[in-house]
Amino acid sequence: MDRIDVVPLPQVVLRRPGAFLLDGEVALVATGMAVPAAWLLHDLLRPGTGYALRILSTDDGVTRPVVLKLDLSRVAHPEGYLLDVQPDRVDLVAATVQGLGWAVQTFRQLLPSRTLRSAPVAAGPIEVGCVSVADEPRFPWRGLMLDVARHFMRKDFLLRMVDLAALHRLNVLHLHLNDDQGWRLEVPSWPRLTEAGCWRPETATGPTVALIGHDGTPHGGFYRIDDLREIVGYAAGRGLTVVPEMGIPGHTQAALSAYPELGTTSPHPVRTRWGHSPHVLAPCPEALEFIIDVLDVVTDVFPSPFVHIGGDECPRDEWRASGYARKRAAELGLPSVDSLQSWFLRAAITHLASRQRRAVGWDQVMEDGGVPGDTVVMCWRDWVPNLAAMTMAAGHDVVQCPADATYLDHYQSDHPGEPVAFPKTTTLTHTAGYDPVPPELMAVQGAGVVLGTQAHLWTEHMSNPRQVEYMAFPRLAAVAEAAWTGMDRRREHPLDARLLGYLSRLDALGVEYRPPTGPLPWQEGGSGARCRD
Repeated sequence: MDRIDVVPLPQVVLRRPGAFLLDGEVALVATGMAVPAAWLLHDLLRPGTGYALRILSTDDGVTRPVVLKLDLSRVAHPEGYLLDVQPDRVDLVAATVQGLGWAVQTFRQLLPSRTLRSAPVAAGPIEVGCVSVADEPRFPWRGLMLDVARHFMRKDFLLRMVDLAALHRLNVLHLHLNDDQGWRLEVPSWPRLTEAGCWRPETATGPTVALIGHDGTPHGGFYRIDDLREIVGYAAGRGLTVVPEMGIPGHTQAALSAYPELGTTSPHPVRTRWGHSPHVLAPCPEALEFIIDVLDVVTDVFPSPFVHIGGDECPRDEWRASGYARKRAAELGLPSVDSLQSWFLRAAITHLASRQRRAVGWDQVMEDGGVPGDTVVMCWRDWVPNLAAMTMAAGHDVVQCPADATYLDHYQSDHPGEPVAFPKTTTLTHTAGYDPVPPELMAVQGAGVVLGTQAHLWTEHMSNPRQVEYMAFPRLAAVAEAAWTGMDRRREHPLDARLLGYLSRLDALGVEYRPPTGPLPWQEGGSGARCRD
Protein backbone atom coordinates (compact mmCIF):
# COMPACT_ATOMS: atom_id res chain seq x y z
CA MET A 1 0.00 0.00 0.00
CA ASP A 2 1.37 3.44 -0.91
CA ARG A 3 -1.00 5.48 1.25
CA ILE A 4 -0.91 6.45 4.90
CA ASP A 5 -3.41 8.42 6.92
CA VAL A 6 -1.41 11.64 6.65
CA VAL A 7 -2.38 15.11 5.34
CA PRO A 8 -0.88 16.28 3.03
CA LEU A 9 -0.31 12.91 1.39
CA PRO A 10 3.42 12.15 1.00
CA GLN A 11 4.86 11.40 -2.42
CA VAL A 12 6.21 7.88 -1.86
CA VAL A 13 5.03 5.50 0.86
CA LEU A 14 5.96 1.87 1.51
CA ARG A 15 4.22 -0.03 4.30
CA ARG A 16 6.21 -2.67 6.17
CA PRO A 17 5.28 -5.34 8.72
CA GLY A 18 5.82 -4.72 12.39
CA ALA A 19 5.68 -1.70 14.67
CA PHE A 20 7.96 0.62 16.63
CA LEU A 21 7.13 1.01 20.32
CA LEU A 22 7.34 4.57 21.64
CA ASP A 23 7.84 4.67 25.40
CA GLY A 24 10.03 6.36 27.98
CA GLU A 25 13.07 4.28 26.98
CA VAL A 26 13.18 5.80 23.51
CA ALA A 27 15.84 8.47 22.98
CA LEU A 28 16.08 11.18 20.36
CA VAL A 29 19.49 11.32 18.70
CA ALA A 30 20.78 14.43 16.92
CA THR A 31 23.88 16.52 16.50
CA GLY A 32 24.71 19.96 15.15
CA MET A 33 21.94 21.73 13.27
CA ALA A 34 19.61 18.75 13.67
CA VAL A 35 19.32 19.36 17.41
CA PRO A 36 16.54 22.03 17.12
CA ALA A 37 14.37 19.55 15.20
CA ALA A 38 14.95 17.00 17.96
CA TRP A 39 13.82 19.53 20.55
CA LEU A 40 10.77 20.32 18.43
CA LEU A 41 9.84 16.64 18.34
CA HIS A 42 10.54 16.36 22.08
CA ASP A 43 8.29 19.32 22.87
CA LEU A 44 5.49 18.16 20.57
CA LEU A 45 5.47 14.59 21.92
CA ARG A 46 5.75 15.29 25.63
CA PRO A 47 2.24 16.62 26.42
CA GLY A 48 0.19 13.86 24.79
CA THR A 49 2.52 10.93 25.53
CA GLY A 50 3.84 11.95 28.94
CA TYR A 51 7.35 10.99 27.86
CA ALA A 52 10.20 13.48 28.31
CA LEU A 53 12.46 11.75 25.84
CA ARG A 54 16.20 12.12 26.24
CA ILE A 55 18.14 13.95 23.54
CA LEU A 56 21.54 12.35 22.92
CA SER A 57 24.38 12.89 20.48
CA THR A 58 24.87 9.18 19.70
CA ASP A 59 22.67 6.11 19.47
CA ASP A 60 25.28 3.88 21.12
CA GLY A 61 23.56 1.74 23.71
CA VAL A 62 20.10 3.06 22.90
CA THR A 63 17.59 0.24 22.45
CA ARG A 64 15.13 2.14 20.26
CA PRO A 65 16.55 5.44 18.97
CA VAL A 66 14.76 8.08 16.92
CA VAL A 67 17.59 9.54 14.86
CA LEU A 68 17.32 12.98 13.23
CA LYS A 69 20.05 13.73 10.70
CA LEU A 70 20.96 16.23 7.98
CA ASP A 71 22.42 14.47 4.96
CA LEU A 72 22.63 16.19 1.56
CA SER A 73 23.85 12.98 -0.04
CA ARG A 74 20.51 11.30 0.67
CA VAL A 75 18.05 14.18 0.26
CA ALA A 76 18.55 16.89 -2.35
CA HIS A 77 15.34 18.94 -2.10
CA PRO A 78 15.64 21.72 0.52
CA GLU A 79 12.28 20.78 2.03
CA GLY A 80 12.35 17.07 1.27
CA TYR A 81 12.82 14.32 3.83
CA LEU A 82 13.06 10.58 4.37
CA LEU A 83 11.21 8.90 7.22
CA ASP A 84 11.91 5.27 8.00
CA VAL A 85 10.12 3.50 10.85
CA GLN A 86 11.50 0.07 11.76
CA PRO A 87 10.77 -2.08 14.82
CA ASP A 88 14.06 -1.14 16.47
CA ARG A 89 14.62 2.46 15.28
CA VAL A 90 13.21 5.50 13.48
CA ASP A 91 15.29 7.59 11.07
CA LEU A 92 14.36 11.11 9.97
CA VAL A 93 16.71 12.46 7.30
CA ALA A 94 16.63 15.76 5.43
CA ALA A 95 18.85 18.25 3.66
CA THR A 96 17.80 21.16 5.87
CA VAL A 97 16.40 21.92 9.30
CA GLN A 98 13.12 22.86 7.62
CA GLY A 99 12.94 19.48 5.89
CA LEU A 100 13.56 17.76 9.22
CA GLY A 101 10.68 19.77 10.64
CA TRP A 102 8.34 18.36 7.99
CA ALA A 103 9.56 14.85 8.82
CA VAL A 104 8.67 15.57 12.44
CA GLN A 105 5.15 16.66 11.45
CA THR A 106 4.61 13.52 9.37
CA PHE A 107 5.89 11.31 12.20
CA ARG A 108 3.38 12.95 14.56
CA GLN A 109 0.56 11.98 12.20
CA LEU A 110 1.70 8.34 12.21
CA LEU A 111 1.05 8.22 15.95
CA PRO A 112 -2.40 7.65 17.46
CA SER A 113 -4.48 10.82 17.52
CA ARG A 114 -4.52 10.87 21.30
CA THR A 115 -0.81 11.75 21.33
CA LEU A 116 -1.72 15.21 20.00
CA ARG A 117 -3.61 16.04 23.19
CA SER A 118 -2.28 18.31 25.93
CA ALA A 119 -2.01 15.47 28.45
CA PRO A 120 -1.91 11.65 28.24
CA VAL A 121 -5.33 9.97 28.19
CA ALA A 122 -4.09 6.36 28.06
CA ALA A 123 -1.23 4.45 29.65
CA GLY A 124 1.33 2.14 28.10
CA PRO A 125 3.63 2.22 25.09
CA ILE A 126 2.47 3.65 21.78
CA GLU A 127 2.70 1.64 18.59
CA VAL A 128 3.84 3.20 15.33
CA GLY A 129 3.41 1.04 12.23
CA CYS A 130 6.57 0.47 10.22
CA VAL A 131 6.74 2.51 7.05
CA SER A 132 9.20 4.18 4.69
CA VAL A 133 8.39 7.64 3.34
CA ALA A 134 10.26 9.64 0.68
CA ASP A 135 8.70 13.04 0.37
CA GLU A 136 9.12 16.55 -0.95
CA PRO A 137 6.70 19.41 -1.68
CA ARG A 138 5.29 20.21 -5.09
CA PHE A 139 5.63 23.99 -4.55
CA PRO A 140 7.93 26.26 -2.52
CA TRP A 141 5.06 28.60 -1.50
CA ARG A 142 2.40 26.88 0.61
CA GLY A 143 0.51 29.49 2.49
CA LEU A 144 -2.28 30.47 4.83
CA MET A 145 -3.55 34.07 4.79
CA LEU A 146 -5.27 35.32 7.94
CA ASP A 147 -7.06 38.67 7.82
CA VAL A 148 -6.54 40.27 11.23
CA ALA A 149 -7.61 43.72 10.01
CA ARG A 150 -11.37 43.14 9.69
CA HIS A 151 -11.42 41.29 13.01
CA PHE A 152 -8.42 41.42 15.30
CA MET A 153 -7.18 38.03 16.49
CA ARG A 154 -5.20 37.62 19.69
CA LYS A 155 -1.54 36.71 19.61
CA ASP A 156 -2.13 33.32 21.24
CA PHE A 157 -4.51 32.36 18.43
CA LEU A 158 -1.92 33.32 15.82
CA LEU A 159 0.56 31.03 17.55
CA ARG A 160 -2.05 28.26 17.49
CA MET A 161 -2.59 28.81 13.78
CA VAL A 162 1.17 28.56 13.24
CA ASP A 163 1.12 25.14 14.91
CA LEU A 164 -1.85 24.00 12.84
CA ALA A 165 -0.26 25.31 9.63
CA ALA A 166 2.98 23.47 10.44
CA LEU A 167 1.05 20.23 11.01
CA HIS A 168 -0.19 20.64 7.42
CA ARG A 169 3.38 21.34 6.23
CA LEU A 170 2.47 24.87 5.16
CA ASN A 171 5.45 27.22 5.14
CA VAL A 172 3.92 30.72 4.82
CA LEU A 173 1.69 32.63 7.23
CA HIS A 174 0.45 35.70 5.37
CA LEU A 175 -0.90 38.35 7.79
CA HIS A 176 -3.28 40.97 6.38
CA LEU A 177 -2.41 43.77 8.80
CA ASN A 178 -4.34 46.82 7.60
CA ASP A 179 -7.58 47.66 5.89
CA ASP A 180 -10.37 50.21 5.91
CA GLN A 181 -11.79 48.60 9.07
CA GLY A 182 -8.65 48.58 11.20
CA TRP A 183 -4.89 49.09 11.48
CA ARG A 184 -2.96 46.40 13.39
CA LEU A 185 0.77 47.26 13.20
CA GLU A 186 2.56 49.45 15.75
CA VAL A 187 4.52 52.19 13.94
CA PRO A 188 6.30 54.33 16.56
CA SER A 189 6.69 57.38 14.31
CA TRP A 190 2.96 57.38 13.53
CA PRO A 191 1.39 56.78 16.96
CA ARG A 192 -2.19 57.64 16.04
CA LEU A 193 -2.37 54.54 13.85
CA THR A 194 -2.70 52.51 17.06
CA GLU A 195 -4.43 55.20 19.09
CA ALA A 196 -7.25 55.88 16.65
CA GLY A 197 -6.86 53.73 13.53
CA CYS A 198 -6.83 50.36 15.28
CA TRP A 199 -10.43 50.40 16.53
CA ARG A 200 -13.91 51.14 15.24
CA PRO A 201 -16.97 52.12 17.30
CA GLU A 202 -19.08 49.25 15.96
CA THR A 203 -19.21 46.55 13.32
CA ALA A 204 -21.62 45.71 10.55
CA THR A 205 -23.79 42.67 11.16
CA GLY A 206 -25.62 40.40 8.77
CA PRO A 207 -24.90 39.19 5.26
CA THR A 208 -22.62 41.13 2.96
CA VAL A 209 -25.27 41.61 0.31
CA ALA A 210 -28.13 42.50 2.65
CA LEU A 211 -26.68 44.49 5.50
CA ILE A 212 -28.89 44.20 8.59
CA GLY A 213 -27.32 46.78 10.87
CA HIS A 214 -24.49 47.41 13.32
CA ASP A 215 -23.76 45.79 16.65
CA GLY A 216 -22.98 48.97 18.60
CA THR A 217 -19.90 47.34 20.17
CA PRO A 218 -16.38 48.78 19.77
CA HIS A 219 -13.86 46.44 18.20
CA GLY A 220 -10.12 46.73 17.83
CA GLY A 221 -6.62 45.82 18.82
CA PHE A 222 -3.10 45.92 17.46
CA TYR A 223 0.16 44.03 17.65
CA ARG A 224 3.08 45.59 19.42
CA ILE A 225 6.42 45.18 17.72
CA ASP A 226 7.52 42.63 20.30
CA ASP A 227 4.31 40.65 19.72
CA LEU A 228 5.17 40.38 16.05
CA ARG A 229 8.79 39.48 16.73
CA GLU A 230 7.51 36.70 18.98
CA ILE A 231 5.14 35.40 16.30
CA VAL A 232 7.91 35.55 13.68
CA GLY A 233 10.34 33.66 15.92
CA TYR A 234 7.78 31.05 16.92
CA ALA A 235 6.85 30.48 13.28
CA ALA A 236 10.49 30.19 12.21
CA GLY A 237 11.02 27.44 14.76
CA ARG A 238 8.27 25.48 13.00
CA GLY A 239 9.43 26.12 9.45
CA LEU A 240 7.09 29.01 8.57
CA THR A 241 7.88 32.44 7.16
CA VAL A 242 5.52 35.23 8.22
CA VAL A 243 4.76 37.45 5.22
CA PRO A 244 3.27 40.81 6.25
CA GLU A 245 0.77 42.64 4.10
CA MET A 246 0.43 46.43 4.31
CA GLY A 247 -2.01 47.34 1.56
CA ILE A 248 -1.69 50.58 -0.44
CA PRO A 249 -2.91 52.91 -1.88
CA GLY A 250 -6.47 51.65 -1.34
CA HIS A 251 -7.86 49.85 1.71
CA THR A 252 -6.37 52.62 3.85
CA GLN A 253 -9.37 54.36 5.45
CA ALA A 254 -8.24 53.28 8.95
CA ALA A 255 -4.91 55.05 8.38
CA LEU A 256 -6.69 58.11 7.00
CA SER A 257 -8.89 58.25 10.10
CA ALA A 258 -5.72 58.71 12.14
CA TYR A 259 -3.95 61.03 9.68
CA PRO A 260 -6.50 62.83 7.45
CA GLU A 261 -3.75 64.86 5.81
CA LEU A 262 -2.71 61.70 3.93
CA GLY A 263 -6.00 61.65 2.04
CA THR A 264 -7.63 63.63 -0.73
CA THR A 265 -10.92 64.50 0.95
CA SER A 266 -12.15 65.42 4.43
CA PRO A 267 -11.50 63.23 7.51
CA HIS A 268 -13.16 59.83 7.55
CA PRO A 269 -13.61 57.54 10.59
CA VAL A 270 -12.50 53.92 10.63
CA ARG A 271 -14.94 52.14 8.36
CA THR A 272 -17.65 50.10 10.11
CA ARG A 273 -19.14 48.50 6.99
CA TRP A 274 -17.63 45.81 4.80
CA GLY A 275 -16.49 46.28 1.24
CA HIS A 276 -13.67 48.54 0.14
CA SER A 277 -13.72 52.26 0.85
CA PRO A 278 -13.64 54.97 -1.84
CA HIS A 279 -11.17 56.91 0.35
CA VAL A 280 -7.54 56.31 -0.63
CA LEU A 281 -4.10 57.86 -0.16
CA ALA A 282 -3.45 61.19 -1.85
CA PRO A 283 -0.43 61.41 -4.20
CA CYS A 284 1.32 63.82 -1.84
CA PRO A 285 4.84 63.78 -0.35
CA GLU A 286 3.40 63.08 3.12
CA ALA A 287 1.76 59.88 1.87
CA LEU A 288 5.03 58.67 0.37
CA GLU A 289 6.83 59.45 3.62
CA PHE A 290 4.17 57.47 5.46
CA ILE A 291 4.59 54.45 3.17
CA ILE A 292 8.37 54.48 3.53
CA ASP A 293 8.18 54.72 7.33
CA VAL A 294 5.72 51.84 7.54
CA LEU A 295 7.80 49.66 5.23
CA ASP A 296 10.90 50.40 7.27
CA VAL A 297 9.15 49.08 10.37
CA VAL A 298 7.86 46.08 8.45
CA THR A 299 11.28 45.14 7.08
CA ASP A 300 12.83 45.60 10.52
CA VAL A 301 10.29 43.37 12.26
CA PHE A 302 9.73 40.73 9.58
CA PRO A 303 12.82 38.99 8.14
CA SER A 304 10.69 37.53 5.34
CA PRO A 305 12.23 37.97 1.88
CA PHE A 306 8.71 38.90 0.70
CA VAL A 307 6.53 41.88 1.68
CA HIS A 308 2.97 42.14 0.42
CA ILE A 309 1.85 45.65 -0.60
CA GLY A 310 -1.75 44.93 -1.59
CA GLY A 311 -2.50 47.03 -4.66
CA ASP A 312 -6.05 45.76 -5.14
CA GLU A 313 -9.46 47.44 -5.23
CA CYS A 314 -8.26 51.04 -5.34
CA PRO A 315 -11.09 53.35 -6.51
CA ARG A 316 -9.90 56.34 -8.57
CA ASP A 317 -12.95 58.57 -7.98
CA GLU A 318 -11.27 60.84 -5.44
CA TRP A 319 -8.23 61.31 -7.66
CA ARG A 320 -10.37 62.04 -10.71
CA ALA A 321 -12.28 64.70 -8.77
CA SER A 322 -9.16 66.27 -7.27
CA GLY A 323 -7.38 69.14 -8.99
CA TYR A 324 -4.29 68.40 -6.93
CA ALA A 325 -4.25 64.75 -8.03
CA ARG A 326 -4.66 65.68 -11.69
CA LYS A 327 -1.86 68.22 -11.43
CA ARG A 328 0.37 65.73 -9.61
CA ALA A 329 -0.22 63.06 -12.27
CA ALA A 330 0.74 65.55 -14.98
CA GLU A 331 3.91 66.55 -13.10
CA LEU A 332 4.85 62.89 -12.83
CA GLY A 333 4.33 62.39 -16.55
CA LEU A 334 1.51 59.90 -16.03
CA PRO A 335 -1.13 59.45 -18.75
CA SER A 336 -3.97 59.89 -16.23
CA VAL A 337 -4.75 59.90 -12.51
CA ASP A 338 -5.57 56.20 -12.82
CA SER A 339 -1.84 55.54 -13.16
CA LEU A 340 -1.26 56.96 -9.70
CA GLN A 341 -1.93 53.48 -8.33
CA SER A 342 1.04 51.94 -10.14
CA TRP A 343 3.10 55.05 -9.26
CA PHE A 344 2.46 54.42 -5.56
CA LEU A 345 3.24 50.73 -5.93
CA ARG A 346 6.46 51.26 -7.86
CA ALA A 347 7.67 53.68 -5.18
CA ALA A 348 7.00 51.07 -2.49
CA ILE A 349 8.62 48.30 -4.55
CA THR A 350 11.72 50.42 -5.17
CA HIS A 351 12.08 51.04 -1.45
CA LEU A 352 11.61 47.38 -0.64
CA ALA A 353 14.29 46.50 -3.18
CA SER A 354 16.67 48.86 -1.37
CA ARG A 355 15.98 46.76 1.73
CA GLN A 356 16.64 43.54 -0.20
CA ARG A 357 12.99 42.52 -0.16
CA ARG A 358 10.76 41.30 -2.94
CA ALA A 359 7.27 42.74 -3.32
CA VAL A 360 4.07 40.72 -3.57
CA GLY A 361 0.75 42.16 -4.76
CA TRP A 362 -2.76 41.13 -5.68
CA ASP A 363 -3.34 40.72 -9.39
CA GLN A 364 -4.67 44.28 -9.89
CA VAL A 365 -1.04 45.44 -9.64
CA MET A 366 -0.83 44.51 -13.33
CA GLU A 367 -3.15 47.39 -14.26
CA ASP A 368 -2.48 51.04 -15.17
CA GLY A 369 1.19 50.78 -15.96
CA GLY A 370 1.99 47.65 -14.00
CA VAL A 371 4.90 46.91 -11.69
CA PRO A 372 8.46 45.58 -12.09
CA GLY A 373 8.79 42.04 -13.38
CA ASP A 374 10.22 40.61 -10.16
CA THR A 375 7.00 41.44 -8.30
CA VAL A 376 5.19 38.28 -7.24
CA VAL A 377 1.53 38.38 -8.23
CA MET A 378 -1.27 36.64 -6.34
CA CYS A 379 -3.90 35.71 -8.92
CA TRP A 380 -7.21 35.64 -7.07
CA ARG A 381 -9.83 36.78 -9.60
CA ASP A 382 -10.90 33.45 -11.01
CA TRP A 383 -13.54 35.18 -13.13
CA VAL A 384 -10.83 36.88 -15.23
CA PRO A 385 -10.01 34.38 -18.01
CA ASN A 386 -6.36 33.35 -18.39
CA LEU A 387 -5.26 35.79 -15.68
CA ALA A 388 -2.44 33.61 -14.35
CA ALA A 389 -1.28 32.73 -17.86
CA MET A 390 -1.10 36.41 -18.87
CA THR A 391 0.71 37.30 -15.65
CA MET A 392 3.31 34.57 -16.09
CA ALA A 393 3.77 35.43 -19.77
CA ALA A 394 4.56 38.98 -18.66
CA GLY A 395 7.41 37.57 -16.58
CA HIS A 396 5.86 37.56 -13.12
CA ASP A 397 6.05 34.65 -10.72
CA VAL A 398 2.60 33.73 -9.51
CA VAL A 399 1.01 32.47 -6.31
CA GLN A 400 -2.22 30.84 -7.37
CA CYS A 401 -5.16 31.70 -5.12
CA PRO A 402 -8.37 31.60 -7.16
CA ALA A 403 -11.23 32.71 -4.95
CA ASP A 404 -13.52 29.85 -5.91
CA ALA A 405 -11.11 27.24 -4.51
CA THR A 406 -8.95 28.94 -1.87
CA TYR A 407 -11.16 31.60 -0.25
CA LEU A 408 -12.34 29.89 2.91
CA ASP A 409 -14.68 32.74 3.88
CA HIS A 410 -17.20 31.28 1.40
CA TYR A 411 -20.09 29.10 2.51
CA GLN A 412 -19.05 25.47 2.93
CA SER A 413 -22.30 24.02 1.60
CA ASP A 414 -25.90 24.81 0.71
CA HIS A 415 -27.01 23.71 4.20
CA PRO A 416 -29.54 26.27 5.48
CA GLY A 417 -27.88 26.31 8.89
CA GLU A 418 -24.47 27.48 7.67
CA PRO A 419 -23.49 30.65 9.56
CA VAL A 420 -23.29 33.86 7.57
CA ALA A 421 -20.39 33.95 5.12
CA PHE A 422 -19.38 35.57 1.86
CA PRO A 423 -22.24 34.73 -0.51
CA LYS A 424 -20.50 32.09 -2.59
CA THR A 425 -20.12 28.37 -1.94
CA THR A 426 -16.80 26.51 -1.88
CA THR A 427 -17.19 22.91 -0.78
CA LEU A 428 -14.50 20.61 0.53
CA THR A 429 -14.98 18.43 -2.54
CA HIS A 430 -14.42 21.38 -4.86
CA THR A 431 -11.26 22.48 -3.07
CA ALA A 432 -9.98 18.90 -2.94
CA GLY A 433 -10.17 18.84 -6.75
CA TYR A 434 -8.29 22.12 -7.17
CA ASP A 435 -5.08 22.05 -9.21
CA PRO A 436 -2.83 25.15 -8.95
CA VAL A 437 -1.40 24.36 -12.39
CA PRO A 438 -4.33 23.57 -14.68
CA PRO A 439 -3.65 22.49 -18.28
CA GLU A 440 -3.83 26.03 -19.68
CA LEU A 441 -0.77 26.99 -17.61
CA MET A 442 1.34 24.07 -18.79
CA ALA A 443 2.15 25.67 -22.12
CA VAL A 444 2.77 29.25 -20.93
CA GLN A 445 5.93 30.63 -22.50
CA GLY A 446 7.49 33.30 -20.31
CA ALA A 447 9.80 33.95 -17.43
CA GLY A 448 7.16 33.54 -14.73
CA VAL A 449 6.48 30.35 -12.80
CA VAL A 450 3.85 29.18 -10.32
CA LEU A 451 5.50 29.49 -6.92
CA GLY A 452 2.61 27.81 -5.17
CA THR A 453 -0.77 28.43 -3.65
CA GLN A 454 -2.42 29.38 -0.38
CA ALA A 455 -5.70 29.44 1.54
CA HIS A 456 -7.41 32.69 2.54
CA LEU A 457 -9.39 33.51 5.66
CA TRP A 458 -11.03 36.90 5.21
CA THR A 459 -12.66 37.67 8.54
CA GLU A 460 -15.58 40.00 7.83
CA HIS A 461 -17.87 37.29 9.21
CA MET A 462 -15.40 35.65 11.62
CA SER A 463 -15.19 37.69 14.80
CA ASN A 464 -13.44 35.11 17.00
CA PRO A 465 -11.16 32.05 16.80
CA ARG A 466 -14.01 29.52 17.00
CA GLN A 467 -15.54 30.97 13.86
CA VAL A 468 -12.18 31.05 12.08
CA GLU A 469 -11.55 27.39 12.84
CA TYR A 470 -15.04 26.42 11.66
CA MET A 471 -14.46 28.12 8.32
CA ALA A 472 -10.87 26.90 7.93
CA PHE A 473 -11.23 23.21 8.67
CA PRO A 474 -11.32 20.78 7.02
CA ARG A 475 -11.00 22.79 3.78
CA LEU A 476 -7.50 23.96 4.76
CA ALA A 477 -6.40 20.33 4.48
CA ALA A 478 -7.45 20.31 0.83
CA VAL A 479 -5.52 23.49 0.02
CA ALA A 480 -2.46 22.19 1.89
CA GLU A 481 -2.61 18.99 -0.12
CA ALA A 482 -2.91 20.93 -3.39
CA ALA A 483 0.23 22.82 -2.39
CA TRP A 484 2.23 19.73 -1.41
CA THR A 485 1.04 16.78 -3.47
CA GLY A 486 0.74 16.28 -7.22
CA MET A 487 -2.70 15.98 -8.80
CA ASP A 488 -2.26 12.42 -10.07
CA ARG A 489 -1.41 11.12 -6.61
CA ARG A 490 -4.30 13.04 -5.05
CA ARG A 491 -6.71 11.47 -7.53
CA GLU A 492 -5.32 8.02 -6.76
CA HIS A 493 -5.75 8.49 -3.00
CA PRO A 494 -8.47 11.11 -2.46
CA LEU A 495 -8.64 13.13 0.71
CA ASP A 496 -12.05 11.81 1.71
CA ALA A 497 -10.53 8.34 2.16
CA ARG A 498 -8.29 9.77 4.89
CA LEU A 499 -10.76 12.25 6.33
CA LEU A 500 -11.85 10.18 9.35
CA GLY A 501 -8.32 9.87 10.71
CA TYR A 502 -7.59 13.51 9.90
CA LEU A 503 -10.66 14.72 11.79
CA SER A 504 -9.71 12.58 14.78
CA ARG A 505 -6.48 14.59 14.98
CA LEU A 506 -8.44 17.84 14.85
CA ASP A 507 -10.63 16.49 17.66
CA ALA A 508 -7.55 15.77 19.76
CA LEU A 509 -6.23 19.28 19.13
CA GLY A 510 -9.59 20.84 20.04
CA VAL A 511 -10.15 22.37 16.60
CA GLU A 512 -13.74 23.45 16.02
CA TYR A 513 -14.06 22.19 12.46
CA ARG A 514 -17.19 21.77 10.36
CA PRO A 515 -18.30 18.11 10.43
CA PRO A 516 -18.88 16.46 7.03
CA THR A 517 -22.57 16.03 7.87
CA GLY A 518 -23.10 19.76 8.41
CA PRO A 519 -22.75 22.32 11.18
CA LEU A 520 -23.45 21.25 14.74
CA PRO A 521 -26.37 23.05 16.42
CA TRP A 522 -24.12 25.58 18.16
CA GLN A 523 -22.26 26.26 14.92
CA GLU A 524 -25.37 27.18 12.95
CA GLY A 525 -26.24 30.76 12.10
CA GLY A 526 -29.64 30.62 13.72
CA SER A 527 -32.10 33.46 13.16
CA GLY A 528 -30.02 36.35 14.50
CA ALA A 529 -27.14 38.42 13.17
CA ARG A 530 -25.28 35.31 11.97
CA CYS A 531 -28.24 33.99 9.99
CA ARG A 532 -27.38 32.76 6.52
CA ASP A 533 -27.92 35.21 3.65
